[in-house]
Amino acid sequence: MELGIIGLGKMGGNMRDRLRAGGLTVVGYDQNPEIADATSMADMVDKLSADGPRVVWLMVPVQAISAVLEELTPLLREGDIVIDGGNTRWSEDKPRAEALAEHGVKFIDCGVSGGVWGKEAGYALMVGGEVADVEYCQPIFQALKPEGDFGYVHAGAHGAGHFAKMVHNGIEYAVMQAYAEGWELLEAADEVTQNVPEIFESWQSGTVIRSWLLELVVRALKADDDLSEIRGYANDSGEGRWTVEAGIDLAVPLPAISAALFARFVSRQDESPAMKMIAAMRNQFGGHAVLPEDQA
Repeated sequence: MELGIIGLGKMGGNMRDRLRAGGLTVVGYDQNPEIADATSMADMVDKLSADGPRVVWLMVPVQAISAVLEELTPLLREGDIVIDGGNTRWSEDKPRAEALAEHGVKFIDCGVSGGVWGKEAGYALMVGGEVADVEYCQPIFQALKPEGDFGYVHAGAHGAGHFAKMVHNGIEYAVMQAYAEGWELLEAADEVTQNVPEIFESWQSGTVIRSWLLELVVRALKADDDLSEIRGYANDSGEGRWTVEAGIDLAVPLPAISAALFARFVSRQDESPAMKMIAAMRNQFGGHAVLPEDQA
């Protein structure tokens, strides 16, 4: 199977490599010609096979999706499939699917988790769309997902994939905040200050709080044992806000996720030791930038 990918940044470029390693043919387009396989979107589409529906995966910032689709849609034909793998707000998926359907083009929304580690470990995929379209794209999903029984789900109709990814990221906010607050408390205790990195390292086996995020905490502390080299400043990319908003709309209480979101807002006002750990974890799993300690 073959497909085109638009956007070859930290995630898209690695996904292209994993798909090719899985035996698929991938034609990538990016505004940076040094990493692109095609000179334009039109050139990318032309390089895809004329047999059967063509698949184009979008891996671009949410702010660019509408502009990309405006240029891409006239290049596609009836039956082609567009997959949005970005962190799009779920409520935008159904209107986008309806707009593409007017041109005979199918649409799938796909929440993707895995960050900079996905190329080797695989990407967790949460998919929304029509059953027949999702089934057609199974070779793509199977090549991207981790080995084994888990890491992929067809969550439901249009919007379900991005809604599931939104909730995933909301949970991530709360778990990260709990680790970060525990780290700050341990750092403040005279009895254990010298052994804080070792405590986190010991928790990786036999405890109920072991996780991949805990492994990233350990990795961050090995690189900077007291996180003195970075500021306690953490951005939010939108999904935490949307999760809290969905909780309000559906009357579902989300106290832990809400508190974690507001803690990130606090980090932008006053220095917070716990937010150093949040910034360090975001850098570890997603390659998100951190601010040096001396940067105001």
